[in-house]
Amino acid sequence: MTLHTTFRRCCFALISLSGLYAQTARTTPATFRTNSQMVLVPVTVTDHNGKTINGLRAQDFTLLDGQTTQQIVSLTSEDAPCSAGLVLDISGSMRQTLGTVKDVAHAFFQTANPEDEFLLLTVSTQPDAVSGFTTDMAALERGVEFTRPGGMTALIDTVYLGLSQMRKAKRPRRALLILSDGMDNYSRYSKADLMRVALEADVQIYTVIINDPSAANSSNTVPLRPSMVAKPWDHPQQQQGQSLLEELADKTGGLHFQARNAEEAKEAVIKAGHALRNEYVIGYLPPDSGTPGKWHRVRVKSDVPKVSIHARSGYYSY
Repeated sequence: MTLHTTFRRCCFALISLSGLYAQTARTTPATFRTNSQMVLVPVTVTDHNGKTINGLRAQDFTLLDGQTTQQIVSLTSEDAPCSAGLVLDISGSMRQTLGTVKDVAHAFFQTANPEDEFLLLTVSTQPDAVSGFTTDMAALERGVEFTRPGGMTALIDTVYLGLSQMRKAKRPRRALLILSDGMDNYSRYSKADLMRVALEADVQIYTVIINDPSAANSSNTVPLRPSMVAKPWDHPQQQQGQSLLEELADKTGGLHFQARNAEEAKEAVIKAGHALRNEYVIGYLPPDSGTPGKWHRVRVKSDVPKVSIHARSGYYSY
């Protein structure tokens, strides 16, 4: 199955016109098919603290395909089961802080819907899918607990693997959560390779960057990556990695956080979990798709004051 097929099947999946106007209730699940005429756009709305905003109506949104405003013909909002992959950085740069990061992962699992399924991947010299998709939370917790730090950091390769593994997911709502300091010093794939795959996949990427050297001197916080762990030559790669993680979240409709201490990191993953399970899905009839493979830029806006809108940046026609 190609990445384009996977992308079409879910987030921007097309549904038949016969069922289009039957979706009048917000809580009615969308029917995902590959032979339809409507584009579905998952949207998360947050306040300035990253808290999810619920209860909005179709008239609260404006959607543009390219430069043209589109009529919104359906809006759903539901706490639906999801398939989520956790990308956990256990490389050598995380040696001093991995115990705290494990606690953060545990906080994310606590936000789970009983029908959610999870995939665990670890970042080190080689990407590792520690477990396939499972609903066994106890097994996932053990998988996280048994990880040991060490090795180089192939972050891009691991996220690339995670997106590939998401093709095996059973739930239509799909996401990756990345817990890392942003360092990458051993990947074979490039940033461009990863970004291309991320834009084609139906996966929202949530990122929590764990790095603030100034927190190491605070007696009121638990630093997740003290400055002593980083080497001087690490900083350019780390800055590039942090920029990449932010861009991945922005363009796939996920959320991006920077945590200065353990408390902020836990708060971030809890917000990510709630956002993933409380998103809107906007449906509209797209304009003529034109050339197959053409990129369509999509923007979602709202007139509701003091909110932030998070949605995928576009889709490929076929």
